[in-house]
Amino acid sequence: MSETRTRKPGTPGKFSRWMQVRAGARAVRKIRGGRARMMGMDMLVLNTVGKRSGQPRETALTWFPDGDDGWLIVASGGGSQNPDWYANMMARPERVSVEMPGREAVPVTPRRLDGGELDTAWQRIAEAQPRYAKYQSKSDRRYPVVRLTRR
Repeated sequence: MSETRTRKPGTPGKFSRWMQVRAGARAVRKIRGGRARMMGMDMLVLNTVGKRSGQPRETALTWFPDGDDGWLIVASGGGSQNPDWYANMMARPERVSVEMPGREAVPVTPRRLDGGELDTAWQRIAEAQPRYAKYQSKSDRRYPVVRLTRR
């Protein structure tokens, strides 16, 4: 008799996680090659360092402009929990950088938004990409929004 493991709703299984890793690696290659749009959204590569492992990590993410010097990213993580990149970034904020299409990495400082800043940023994000608002409405938690600025 095999043991069945249960996982939180919205938490990817092994196959889903494998597909996410493969798709993420492909997206990173495309961004580095100068192509940076997915489903009508701009993409960047977020470079972090593993919270526990200390190993370099790279994640392709959508982003939204925030003034002349900032980028907004959303830590949706499949709905039920914050993504690993978010935990890594917040644990080692001094080791975070971003790569825009075909450009070198730029060191950035991440700052989680809250209060009125979060509300304003979320409104802009939801207007730019209504799918984020729809996705958020299906989750029991509020997605963190992080502002990245050049360091």
